[in-house]
Formats: sequence, C-alpha cells, structure tokens
Amino acid sequence: MEFRYLGHSGLKISEITYGNWITHGSQVENDTATRCVHAALDAGITTFDTADVYANTVAEQVLGDAVAGQRRESLEIFTKVYFPTGPKGHNDTGLSRKHIMESIDGSLRRLGTDYVDLYQAHRFDVETPLEETMQAFADIVRQGKALYIGVSEWNAEQLRAGHALAKELGFQLISNQPQYNMLWRVIEPEVIPASEELGISQIVWSPIAQGVLTGKYVPGQPLPEGSRATDEQGGAQFIQRYLDDEILQAVQKLKPIAEELELTLAQLSIAWVLQNPNVATALVGASRPEQIASNVAAAGVTLDGATLEAIDSVVGHLAQDDPALTKSPEARVA
Repeated sequence: MEFRYLGHSGLKISEITYGNWITHGSQVENDTATRCVHAALDAGITTFDTADVYANTVAEQVLGDAVAGQRRESLEIFTKVYFPTGPKGHNDTGLSRKHIMESIDGSLRRLGTDYVDLYQAHRFDVETPLEETMQAFADIVRQGKALYIGVSEWNAEQLRAGHALAKELGFQLISNQPQYNMLWRVIEPEVIPASEELGISQIVWSPIAQGVLTGKYVPGQPLPEGSRATDEQGGAQFIQRYLDDEILQAVQKLKPIAEELELTLAQLSIAWVLQNPNVATALVGASRPEQIASNVAAAGVTLDGATLEAIDSVVGHLAQDDPALTKSPEARVA
C-alpha cells in the first residue's frame, strides 16, 4: 500500500480507501461486511470512509463494530453530515449548527470512537449561512471530536468561500470528495485548479463508474444478474447514466490496454484516477472480501503518457466534463 498526504496537512492516508456506501447495513449481511473490512485491513488499507446517511446510520454502526479491537491510532476514519437521518424531521438534515453538533455525537457513538480523523460536509447547504456551518465545524475541531474538516461535491466557488472562513476561524479545510472516473471528469475544469490553489485534495468516489469500468456490462446483452444495475435498493439509479451502448462498447475497447499492463479493467480505472496529483485516494467498496485484494493492486501503479493517451483516445470523447454538474441539492420547500 502507498500513502499520500491529504491536502496541505500532515495527515497521511492510504491510496485506496475502503468505503461502505450502499453495501454495509443494506446490501450485504453484517458478517460479510465485517469480513470485507478485515480483508481491507489485511491488504494494507488504513483509511475508512462512511456517512451517517448510509443505511440511515446503520453503516456507521457496522463499520464501528468491524474495526473494534483495532489500534485506533493506526486507522483514519472519515464520516459525513448533511443528508436526512433518523426520523428525517425538519432539523434532521442540512448543515445547521443544531444538526452538525447532534450528528457528530451520534456518529462517534456508532463508530465507537472518541474522534474521527475527517468530518465532511456531505453537500453544500444552500439554506444555512456558511458562517454558521463553518463555526460549528471549528468548534468540533476544538472539542477534539474531529481532527480535520472536509467537504463533498462542493464546486470551486464554494470551496474558496469555505476555505477562507476556515482559515479565519483557525482550522483547515483539507479535502473534497467528488465523483471522478474516466467517464465523469466534471471536477477537472474548475474544482481541481481551485483545490490545488487552496491546498485541498480529492477523495474520489466511483472510480470504476459504479462497476461499468469493470467491463461486466456488455452492449446488447442482459444486465448481469445480481449486479448494481439490477438492484433498485443498491444504487441502480446512479449507474443509469453510464448504461449507454456507445459507452459500453468503448469500455470493452479498454480491455487490451489493461491486459498489456497485466491489470484488470477495474485496476486500470482506479490507477487512472490516482495519476491525478490532486487525488489523494480512491474510494472502493466491496460486497465480497476477495474484491479487496484485487482493487488494492491498483495502488502504486504508474501509467505512462502513452497509456493515458490511449485511454483518452477510447473514452475521452465520451467523458462528461461540464463543471456545472458539480452541484448540491436545491433549497427545500417549506
């Protein structure tokens, strides 16, 4: 396993982060989830990412149980706040001081830890004053409940505003967690340049495009039984944008590139996001322990210029790169 600094900080994290969105607490049984976490630890992964909204808080509990007994100082545990949790009442969502302060305590309790290494704003809250949100984060850092603060899916303007307030309040905003892969590059035009300027790293999710970049979805053939694309409770809506015959045909053409490097398509795809110097880590999940070792093989892989050009010649013209697609939910209707 290789390690990288997260943003302009001294925190080192593993190049591959284990994330438990969708799977833990909903898609797989708890014992399987625990075996996946232990497989991640065995593979050298030290960084684990979750959120209170995943399985309506159950995923945090599953992760906490799975890492119980591990040396806490040897792990980097990340979680997030924003989306509705619990009974989803009028104050059970967003980035108000009330929701943030109550949510961090719930997350710590479920994770079985006194602090998280990174606490992230899961989206930008267009309804709450940014000053209120950042003051709450500053207080959480001072209380020792979170060591660092990050965000997820914030655009360049939001990152600049949040970074400026964090600096004024005496803490660091060190990370952003966006979707990023060969087919979804919306952070490249604006978010990455702003992040490089501000000392913010990317923790990227969906590096294999919800499984499409594994090559298992073949144009003209039925969707694989049991795959994410067939699971309405397991993220089928997120994969629909990629299930286009032109995209699926192009993905098949990536196979020779991967084979020449003795990589699987998934490994090639994870290695591709890690070539971006602003990316600190790639988030991967698993529904079976054996998937972990395969994904971890992408750590430390260097793709030369010719390989990157070959990949772009196959899928570059199909990649979405409109920065306007980095956006948070609109204001809720009262």
